[in-house]
Amino acid sequence: MMRSPSSAALLAGALLLAGCSAKDTAVKETPTSLTVSVVRPQQLSWPRLLSANGNLQPWQEVVISAETGPYRVATLDADVGAQVRKGQVLATLARETLLAERARLQAAVAEAQANLAKADSDVSRARQIGDSGALSAQQIQGYRVTQQTSQASLAAARAQVRGTDVQLGQTNVRAADDGVVSSRTALLGKVVNSGDELFRLVRQGIIEWQAELDARQIAAVRAGQSARVTLPDGQTVAGVVRLVSPTLTSTTSRGIVYVRLPAGSLARAGMYGSGVIAVGAGPVLTVPDAAVVLRDGKSYVYRVGKDNRVSETTVTAGQRRDGRVEVSGLAADAQVVAAGGAFLSDGVAVRVVRSTAK
Repeated sequence: MMRSPSSAALLAGALLLAGCSAKDTAVKETPTSLTVSVVRPQQLSWPRLLSANGNLQPWQEVVISAETGPYRVATLDADVGAQVRKGQVLATLARETLLAERARLQAAVAEAQANLAKADSDVSRARQIGDSGALSAQQIQGYRVTQQTSQASLAAARAQVRGTDVQLGQTNVRAADDGVVSSRTALLGKVVNSGDELFRLVRQGIIEWQAELDARQIAAVRAGQSARVTLPDGQTVAGVVRLVSPTLTSTTSRGIVYVRLPAGSLARAGMYGSGVIAVGAGPVLTVPDAAVVLRDGKSYVYRVGKDNRVSETTVTAGQRRDGRVEVSGLAADAQVVAAGGAFLSDGVAVRVVRSTAK
């Protein structure tokens, strides 16, 4: 059956119009790339934290020295790292010379006692026959002076014995306080003099973090504020500010904040740690951790507009806690993609399935 030319033309026109309509519809339809939920930033009151670095040092060091000498180190009863108690014997010095000296002085005491007994007897006899005229007044006075001299000699001899006893006690080198032995210079058999250092203790085993802060930061720090230091192995230790240095160094204008760490912690003197000091609370704008995307060294969030298209927004991330992160550079009423931002790019359309004010 043959079609007329006019019918063929009409059919071709209809097909052309249908194709154009389909193309226009395809252009208008933009498929969404991801289904997301959104949140609004939440303003919270968080502690204001100051970051700092510094050395870990003993709260106080106790120097244990020889109190008498020169005597030989006879025994060593403690080594580096030992936990010691106040009064515990750490070492002993040779006692033979002192024991011999004490024996000699005890003999001197016995001699002085004998001399005093004779002097007492002479004075007593002189008192009895004094009125008879058998002894002159000068002789009687001489007996009394001898008695007084003998009393003084006996007291001096006894004092020397007590002094030797003190020296004998000092041959036991004792800990001046509870603590941990941090160094030992005493050597077995070495002859030491009075004042020679033998041991050092970390008093009560307490270590402090000496955090360095500049003049602006240190003005906000007060004794009693809480702090947290991160040790070289990544573990953290909580502490309390004990003291804020009253002066700053003239070269760097920085001061030291002394943070006391608990006894028995993993902190060791000589370590270097970084940490934070909490200096009061303040309002911060926060979003969930998952809402922040790290890319090329920067932090981003994705805001959802009225047309359901996302806008990549650069923010500055601050402290993190309880699954949230502090951000700045973001409006408080923004609609932010709660999670999955790593799969988005600027300008893409999304489908919002849930909105929350948290």
